[in-house]
Amino acid sequence: MIDNTLRLFFALPCPPEQAAAICAWRDDQAIDGRAVPQDNLHLTLAFLGAQPREHLDALLQMAATVHAEAFSLSLDRLTTIGKGFICLQPASTPPALLQLVEALSERLAALGVVLDCRPFLPHLTLSRQARSRAQQPAPDFTWHVDRFVLYRSVNTADGVRYDELGSWPLLP
Repeated sequence: MIDNTLRLFFALPCPPEQAAAICAWRDDQAIDGRAVPQDNLHLTLAFLGAQPREHLDALLQMAATVHAEAFSLSLDRLTTIGKGFICLQPASTPPALLQLVEALSERLAALGVVLDCRPFLPHLTLSRQARSRAQQPAPDFTWHVDRFVLYRSVNTADGVRYDELGSWPLLP
């Protein structure tokens, strides 16, 4: 049986040098759970879930209409959210990040894409299925966010892989 859906989400990709620094720090902290691979580090803007493959072009065209400002993102708090997700979060969410999320949400709603009703909670997941809880300061991992991406989540024999399907620049 052929699956005609794609598991999609919009996100901020973590730059490779920042991802390496984050993973090195995480691994030194002896954080339990299943570590997220370095190549998969990102901050989700909008999780679309399973979408019909034929909607992909409309999503790519819609994303090109989003005009938002670039910004600096500082992840400086180690927290646990949900059931065993150890994450880095910003102590203060940049207004430009909230504006980007709002712009995407409005356009996705206009396309008929139903998003999770929970409020946006900016985070970068470090580990899943953790038994311990974390709530403490972390080093300040900061990067200049200058683009957002549409990813497809693919299950492989080696675990989940995120394929970049499109990338759009933010305004300088």
